[in-house]
Amino acid sequence: MEISFTLEELVGISDDIKVEGHTTHPITGIASLSDAVVGDLSFLGNPKYSADVKTSKASVIFLPLNYVGKAKDGQAYLRTATPSRALAILTSNVEQKLWPEVSPGIHPSAVVHESANVDASSYVGPNCVIEEEVIIGAKTFLQSGIYIGRHVKVGKGCRLLANTTVQDYCEVGSGVILQSGCVIGSDGYGYETEHGCHMKIPQIGRVVLEDNVEIGANTTIDRARFNETRIGSGTKIDNLVQIAHNVHTGDNCLIVAQVGISGSTVLGNNVVIGGQAGLAGHLTVGDGVSIAGGSALLRNLNGGEVVRGSPAFPINDYQRMIVLQKRLPEFYKRLKTLEQIYVSPDNP
Repeated sequence: MEISFTLEELVGISDDIKVEGHTTHPITGIASLSDAVVGDLSFLGNPKYSADVKTSKASVIFLPLNYVGKAKDGQAYLRTATPSRALAILTSNVEQKLWPEVSPGIHPSAVVHESANVDASSYVGPNCVIEEEVIIGAKTFLQSGIYIGRHVKVGKGCRLLANTTVQDYCEVGSGVILQSGCVIGSDGYGYETEHGCHMKIPQIGRVVLEDNVEIGANTTIDRARFNETRIGSGTKIDNLVQIAHNVHTGDNCLIVAQVGISGSTVLGNNVVIGGQAGLAGHLTVGDGVSIAGGSALLRNLNGGEVVRGSPAFPINDYQRMIVLQKRLPEFYKRLKTLEQIYVSPDNP
């Protein structure tokens, strides 16, 4: 499917766009500044790529207002306060054309329990299974192969993509996106060791996803041992993340791929966790904390702290340690020299 935009249509996506130059080429692709060809749109989202603007062959480029330079012949600059936002609006438009809304209804191959309540404006795709006493809100989309367990509540305007699972008694708010293969409400990892054997501890709680949460592909969020595991409103979780039982996140957190959060850890609002970071259990992390990728967090953090490393240190301490590590060979030579001078049979 080919989708194209005229210059006039691109200008109309935002009220603050200022046009410089002109192109008659229809825009049929989006590419980076260095890879773009005639007929492509590109953008400058990071100042370090500013030099690529002059040599870019893109027909249209979204640029910040303070960029210094002029468009070439046959090229248009669209200046805006936030080029990345303008591109996001455009790609949202493209997404709607690529994947238009399907007509409401239940596919003949879906299995829906007679006690389930699926809103008439929602869509249930092929091979979905909806168990007893489930409630599905208005304009929610279940793609295919989705399992919704007993007594689950799913809000309005949600998108559950292929092969996702929401286990019994869990709750999904409105505007939630579950990417393919994620599992909400899998058993928490709990065992009691007795006489060398590991006895399973029943996990009888649930998971609650508040409004506008997004969960990435193949991410798992465990049900609580008791009470609930809760993901706060507006939180976005990447692919391949493991969130253990009884974890609570605040609102608008960002949790990047391959993060692992151990049981009963509590995150404040607007916490950012970089990829492959690991958090020990029963920790409290304050509002606005940033944890760099690959870090191992073993202690509580106050609001606003920025940490990095394994174990995690304040970011400034970590940077100093890295600088000093590079000088270790030099320090070693100096130490050996001092030993030769000051440690001798005559001067032990």
